[in-house]
Amino acid sequence: MELNEKNPTPDSKYGEARKFDPTFKGPIHNRGCTDVFCCILFILAILGYFAVGILAWSQGDPRKVIYPTDSRGQFSPSITPLLFCVCKLPTSTVTVSNRKKPLLFYFNILKCASPLTLLEFQCPTTQLCVESCPTKHMTLVNAYLNKGEQEYYKQFCKEGILKHGLCPSMLMSSKPFTRRCLPALSTMKGGVVVVGNETSFDNGKGGKVNATDFLDASKKSNVVVEARQVAMRIFEDYTVSWYWILIGLVIAMVVSLIFIVLLRYLAGIMIWVMIVMVILVIGYGIFHCAMEYRSLKGEPGSDVTIRDLGLQTDFSVYLQIRQTWLAFMIILSIVEVVVILLLVFLRKRVLIAIALIKEASRAVGHVMSSLFYPLLTFALLALVIAYWAITAVFLSTSNEQVYKVFNTTECEYSRDTCNPEMFNTTNISAQCPGAECLFAFYGGETYYHKYLIVFQFYNVFLFFWCANFVTALGQVTLAGAFASYYWAFKKPDDIPASPICSSLGRALRYHTGSLAFGSLILSLVQVIRVLLEYLDQKLKAAQNRFAKFLLSCLKCCFWCLEKFIKFLNRNAYIMVAIYGKSFCTSARDAFFLLMRNIIRVAVLDKVTDFLLFLGKLLIVGIVGICSFFFFSGRIKAVEQTAPSLNYYWVPILTVVVGSYLIAHGFFSVYAMCVDTLFLCFCE
Repeated sequence: MELNEKNPTPDSKYGEARKFDPTFKGPIHNRGCTDVFCCILFILAILGYFAVGILAWSQGDPRKVIYPTDSRGQFSPSITPLLFCVCKLPTSTVTVSNRKKPLLFYFNILKCASPLTLLEFQCPTTQLCVESCPTKHMTLVNAYLNKGEQEYYKQFCKEGILKHGLCPSMLMSSKPFTRRCLPALSTMKGGVVVVGNETSFDNGKGGKVNATDFLDASKKSNVVVEARQVAMRIFEDYTVSWYWILIGLVIAMVVSLIFIVLLRYLAGIMIWVMIVMVILVIGYGIFHCAMEYRSLKGEPGSDVTIRDLGLQTDFSVYLQIRQTWLAFMIILSIVEVVVILLLVFLRKRVLIAIALIKEASRAVGHVMSSLFYPLLTFALLALVIAYWAITAVFLSTSNEQVYKVFNTTECEYSRDTCNPEMFNTTNISAQCPGAECLFAFYGGETYYHKYLIVFQFYNVFLFFWCANFVTALGQVTLAGAFASYYWAFKKPDDIPASPICSSLGRALRYHTGSLAFGSLILSLVQVIRVLLEYLDQKLKAAQNRFAKFLLSCLKCCFWCLEKFIKFLNRNAYIMVAIYGKSFCTSARDAFFLLMRNIIRVAVLDKVTDFLLFLGKLLIVGIVGICSFFFFSGRIKAVEQTAPSLNYYWVPILTVVVGSYLIAHGFFSVYAMCVDTLFLCFCE
C-alpha cells in the first residue's frame, strides 16, 4: 500500500473531480444534520439526568455511608481540625449533651453475631455515642448496689438515667477500634481467648458468657468496618502523596509527548527501539521478581501460601511471601514469550505497519493540535464519572430512618416497623416485655423511595450513554481532522487553519444525533452486561448448573457483541466524519468497505494496534519502575523526600494507571489517524 502525498486518491471519483475542478475540497464539506430524532432524545435524556441529580442532592446525605449510625439514627463523624466530633442528627442539628462523643458503644455486643448484622449492616442492639469506652467489667445490678459506680455507669445509658431498659445489662472492658468500642480481647498461651484475664463473665441476667462469644461478635461487627478502615488509609495516602502523583503523571505526559515527537521524524527507528525496550523492560521485571523470590528463601513465614494468608488489610504482607513474587514472575514470563513470538511470526507485516505509521506521523505532524485533544476527552469523561458517582451516592443515601421492634422474648410484633416517639404509648411494650423500637436501616414508604431503584438504573444508563457519547465525539473530531488532511490537494496549503476546531464544530452542529444513536446502541448492550453480572452474583449460591451455564453463555455472547459494536461504531464514525451521512448509512458503508478489504484490515490494522500497544507498555513500564523505586524508598538519594505511606502501592498503582491512560490518549490519536487514512485509502 502506498499513500502518495501529492495525489492521495488519483483513481477515486474525488481524484477525478479534482482534475476538472481545482477548488474541490473533498467530501467533508458536503453535509447536513443527521439523526435529528436521536439528537432531541439525547437532549431530553440529559435534562432528565439533571433533574434526577437535583432531586438526589436535595434528598441525600452522604454522611450516612461514611459515619457509623447509632440506634436512634444519629451518627458520629470523625474528629477533624475544624469540627467537634459530635453525634449529629441527619438534619445536622447538634445538641450540647452530644458534643465531643466520637465513639460508638453497643449495649449488647453479642447481638452483633446475629445474621442481621451482615444482612442490614446494622447491629440489632441499642447503640450510643460516648466520650470514652468502658474500662472494666460491671453489671447494672452491681451499679444499683454500689452508689460510687452509678455516675460512671450512667454515661453509657440513654438520657443519662440509671434505669432498666435505658442502660446495658453489663459493661465490658473495651478498646476503641475504628471509632467503635469493642471488647479488649487477647489470646493467652494455648490459644485461650480472654478479656483482661477472664474467660467468662456475668451477663447481668443471672447467666454466663464466654470470651469466645465476644470474639465472634466482634468479627461480625467489623466486616464492613475493616473495608472502611482500608478506604480511610488509602485516602490518607492520597492526601500526603497527591502532589507526587501529579508530578508522576506530568512526567508520563512529557515522556509520551517526546515519544510522539520522535515518532514524527524517526518512525522506523523509534518503532524498533520501542520493541527492544519493551522486551528489556519486561525482562527486568522478570529478573526483579526472581531476585525477590530468591531473597525470601529461608525467611520466617515466607513459604505461607496466599490462600492460607487470606484477606489482609495490610497488603504489604503479600509482598513478604515467595508465592506472590513467583506469580508475578510467571505472568511476566508469559507476556515476554507472547510478545517475542508475535514479533517473530509477524515480522514482515511489522514492516508494512511501520510504513503506515510513518504516513500517520506525517498527518499528525500537519495536525499537531490533535495530540492535545485527548485532554478535552479526559476532562469530559472525568466530569461524567464525577456526576455519576456523586448522584449515585446521594441517591443511595436519600432514604429515611426505618425503626423496627427488637425483642428479647417471644413477640408477634418482632421486626415490625415502629415509631420511636409513639412506641411507649402503644400496647406493644405491654404485650412484649423488653421490646424496644430501635433504628434498623434506611428506607422509606413515599413514591420517591419506592421508585429509587428506577432512578439508580437511570443514573447508570445515562452514565454509559454520556461516556460513550464523549468517546464518540472524540473519534469523530479526530477522524474529521485527519480526513481534511487526506483530502487536501496541496499539503499543507489546503489544510484548514484549525482542523481540530473545524472538525469539532462540524460534529456538534451536524452529527450530534448520529453520535447519540451509536452511543445509545452500545450503552444498551453494556447495561445488559451489567444486569447479567448482577444476576450472576445473585445466583452464585444456587446449585443449578444449567442456570450457571446459560448465564455464562449470555455473558460471553454480549461481551463479543459489545466488542463488535465498538469496532463497527468506530469505523461508522469515521465515515460520518468523511461523508456526513446518517449513522445507519455510515455503519453499512463502513461494514461493506471493511468486508471488501478484510485481509488488509485483519493484518495491517491489528499489527499497527499491536505496535502502538507496545509503545504504551514502554511508557507505563518506565514511569512505573521509577515510581516504584521512589515511593518504596529504595532510592537512597530521595529516601527522606518520599512521603510516609500506609500502602506504598497506592500512589504507584495510581501513577501506573494514570500513565497508561495518558499514553493511551496520545497513542489513540495515532490509532485514529491510521484507521482514518486506511478507510480513505480503501475508498
